[in-house]
Amino acid sequence: MLAVSGVSDLRAGIEAWRQQGQRIVFVPTMGNLHAGHLALVHHARALGDRVVVSVFVNPTQFAPGEDYDTYPRTLAVDSRHLEAEQVDLLFAPDVAAVYPRGVKADTSYPVPAVGHGLEDAFRPGFFTGVVTVVKRLFELVNPDVAVFGEKDYQQLAVIRAMVRDLALPIDIASVPTVREADGLALSSRNQYLSAQERASAPLLQHTLGAVAESVRAGDADYNRLETAAVEQLRAGGFVPDYVCIRDAATLQPLAAGETHGVVLAAARLGRARLIDNVIF
Repeated sequence: MLAVSGVSDLRAGIEAWRQQGQRIVFVPTMGNLHAGHLALVHHARALGDRVVVSVFVNPTQFAPGEDYDTYPRTLAVDSRHLEAEQVDLLFAPDVAAVYPRGVKADTSYPVPAVGHGLEDAFRPGFFTGVVTVVKRLFELVNPDVAVFGEKDYQQLAVIRAMVRDLALPIDIASVPTVREADGLALSSRNQYLSAQERASAPLLQHTLGAVAESVRAGDADYNRLETAAVEQLRAGGFVPDYVCIRDAATLQPLAAGETHGVVLAAARLGRARLIDNVIF
């Protein structure tokens, strides 16, 4: 595996493969890799000839007071995991490589409409940071395909919309959420949970699953279902930001009788802010 931190080395490696007509698949990450990330890498291997993975903790998607400074950085361990997965190139840049004019320079791209509300209402500026860094990484790597996880469902929708709006020649592939045996979605922030909180954490996925089952069974009183889910999470020790039933494609409120939807939630449990979704 080739490991680089500079843009010139990144481009030199990719250009050599381009000249051979090889298909480049890209997996952007913030590191602290777990089995969910490695599932993306495994899927990427089936989609092209060369797999490029970035490890970059992006400062522009953290609001003041969030955990940018303490976000776990485990590059040496991550590198070993990626080498075991036969990744071809690891790109681990510093902030200056990604933002050569500084993180406060006007480099952002307008957030597509699908990024308004939900996460955006509770983390203002988050999606501005996401689209800024993903667009920048796409410019640097110039992949044929990029792979993202469905756990960050709204983020995936935002990136798909950005690629469509800009007519970028990149296919966006997605991988279903990887979970622990008890249903908890894998996340780097799960390590913030105490033992007692970890025992309670699967309630989030179980609650969303019950909401999805109710909708599948024909219950169209979405406000009541959302309110009941919030109350159930509060009773379980969570501090919910939202539980919302939405159209799976547009993330607009789901119309009565529609069958392709998603129930999304974000809730705090101790120090950890957990997000999850169930597609139906």
